[in-house]
Amino acid sequence: MRLSVDHRTRYRFAFPRSRLVQLLRLTPDDDDDQTVTHWDVHVDHDARLRTGRDGFGNRTVMLYVEGPVETIELTVTGEVLTSLTDGVVHGAVEPLPPALYLRGTDLTPAIPPLAAFAADVCGGTPDAVERLHQLNGALHRHCAWQTEGGPRGASRAFEQQAGAAADLAHIFMVAARSLGLPARYVSGYRAASGDLATPHAWAESFVAGLGWVTFDPTTGLSADKAYIRVAAALDAAGAAPLAGPGWGEPVASTADPMQGAAQD
Repeated sequence: MRLSVDHRTRYRFAFPRSRLVQLLRLTPDDDDDQTVTHWDVHVDHDARLRTGRDGFGNRTVMLYVEGPVETIELTVTGEVLTSLTDGVVHGAVEPLPPALYLRGTDLTPAIPPLAAFAADVCGGTPDAVERLHQLNGALHRHCAWQTEGGPRGASRAFEQQAGAAADLAHIFMVAARSLGLPARYVSGYRAASGDLATPHAWAESFVAGLGWVTFDPTTGLSADKAYIRVAAALDAAGAAPLAGPGWGEPVASTADPMQGAAQD
């Protein structure tokens, strides 16, 4: 598929910033399943940009802006060609061993009721991939995906049986790790017919002999050619599109529909 993105977000600071130094994870990488034909990150200020990679292998841009800065707008536009996959990640940059992703974080702590839920759902299934698919489907049925409001935290979202895409990804990761399976958070974009081109989040879990496999508890399915993979990390903080001290609160965010068309 040929997917296009046009996403703009404006931020306002509580007080003018004399200087901004921010890390942006807004640029997808080429791999065996997606090819970036065009991608541009535009800032509505004079800025210096320096590209690189973080410790997880994600493409990054360091942003330097001299102030005073009261508001700033970021515009992400681009086009990505994606291919039909079996839900397995192929050809991604992998600098870290899968076992690292068994580690919990402040955003993905152990949640005993969730571990019990995962054991109950998957206890009788010996195959790791089948266990993960059962878990993904069960969480999709258990937790409603809410597109309004921000993340509320994995424990609270599981208890309330509802959360943002980031919450559901975290819940899946905590559950998968409780089964002894490495899991990580993925940020990117998803094209859904009739929906706006909003950023999205899902999870991946590592299966020995197969590799990293995608799971999206918002749909109960694996990621397909309607997804653009941007960044992966231990949790949402490590894959955050914007990171750095003093970032403002978003006051406006708009996106055009992501248009998908069969690749020639």
